[in-house]
Amino acid sequence: MPDPYPYDESSRLVAEEIAGDNALALSVGELSLKLKRMVEGEFGHVRLRGEISGYKRATSGHVYMSLKDENAVIDAVMWKGAANTLPFQPQDGVEVIATGRLTTFPGRSKYQIVVERMELAGAGALMALLEKLKAKLAGEGLFDRDRKKPLPFMPPVIGVVTSPTGAVIRDILHRLEDRCPTHVIVWPVKVQGEGSAKEIAAAVRGFDAIEPGGPLPRPDLVIVARGGGSIEDLWSFNEEIVVRAVADCSIPIISAVGHETDTTLCDYAADLRAPTPTAAAEIAVPVLADIRLTVAAQGQRAERCARRYVERGRERLDAMARLLPKRDQLLGPQRQRADEAGARLDRGLERRVTLARGGLDRAGAALRPAILERQVERGRDRLASTWRLVQSLNPDRILERGYARITARPGGETLSSAEAAKAADTLTLRFRDGTVDVAIDGGGVERPAPKTYDKPKREPKADQPQPKAGKPVQPTLL
Repeated sequence: MPDPYPYDESSRLVAEEIAGDNALALSVGELSLKLKRMVEGEFGHVRLRGEISGYKRATSGHVYMSLKDENAVIDAVMWKGAANTLPFQPQDGVEVIATGRLTTFPGRSKYQIVVERMELAGAGALMALLEKLKAKLAGEGLFDRDRKKPLPFMPPVIGVVTSPTGAVIRDILHRLEDRCPTHVIVWPVKVQGEGSAKEIAAAVRGFDAIEPGGPLPRPDLVIVARGGGSIEDLWSFNEEIVVRAVADCSIPIISAVGHETDTTLCDYAADLRAPTPTAAAEIAVPVLADIRLTVAAQGQRAERCARRYVERGRERLDAMARLLPKRDQLLGPQRQRADEAGARLDRGLERRVTLARGGLDRAGAALRPAILERQVERGRDRLASTWRLVQSLNPDRILERGYARITARPGGETLSSAEAAKAADTLTLRFRDGTVDVAIDGGGVERPAPKTYDKPKREPKADQPQPKAGKPVQPTLL
């Protein structure tokens, strides 16, 4: 009986190709290629509405994310060229409408959408994105009140960041001219559309980078201005790059974006928000005419105060003058004492002159020539007696009578004892007609006695001290 199931594959060990079989085995690559062609052919252009999840921008510039709703999730990729043209900064949780084409990614066996254009899904999504960015920047403290800088009262230079062709710059310039003419520097930028946010941020940072004292004056105040429009038109002033540039600027900034009902994140980061560009010009500078009136009024007030001060001083002086005694009453006693002193002075001078004249007469009578000659003679005698005494005390006078004076070398002091002579190295004998140097022989060596002459011996006086016995000093001629 033939097998009713001749092609039962469950019992086969090795797969075999059977003639007439239309289910040929495909490779994984072939299947992936067929799926890719089928998906791209069927879904070559699609628009998806979904919420962004897992947004990430790689270092290459490409964007990877997912789009999801309450039922499904699909991966999405946006190449660098398309990502650079986005008019807003995507964030997780924002609902968008993505336009692109479906394709497969064989490396992971999944399908994804290649996004070519992405838009916010209505005003609600736009506001949700705005609130998310606002909460993020507020959490970093960019909107704190203590970061706000005070505005200068009358800035000499004002920088304006706005479009150079719109009515905004003309309104600002006209208003400044009417109130208080000042120097204005305009940094032209696009205020909406692709790349406008980068231009606005670069202008704010450019003003802040100007060095004081350079060829281009550094602004003392910056106005970021734009006319009114829809939230889409004003969206460049909600971009994170613009908000951070305004918050980081060291120059005080006035934000004047849109009309009074329009509010952007740039308004929160600025030091002051103006309802309109014209109002920003009014806030930036005071009215010159009002300042002149104020200065004139202050000058008049100061003049009145000074005049009143002088008047009060004069009144107090008059009141004090009435209380003071009369001049004659104050000076009467002093005048009387002065007269009495003058009279006593005359008498005293006369007395003094009389006494001086008497003393002069007595001194003149004592100055007779005979008295003066006697005084000179007495002085001459005293001088001669003093000179004789000096001559008698001269130690060299005795040398003329045959004596010698002994001095020690070095030093030259006069010796008066044998002990001092023994202690000296060399002696000098000073005679009437010169000196002789001798050396002391303290070793007791016998030397030939020098020739001597007999002289009559004189008996020492009774009161003259006798020389002490000892070793005689033997001088040796040098």
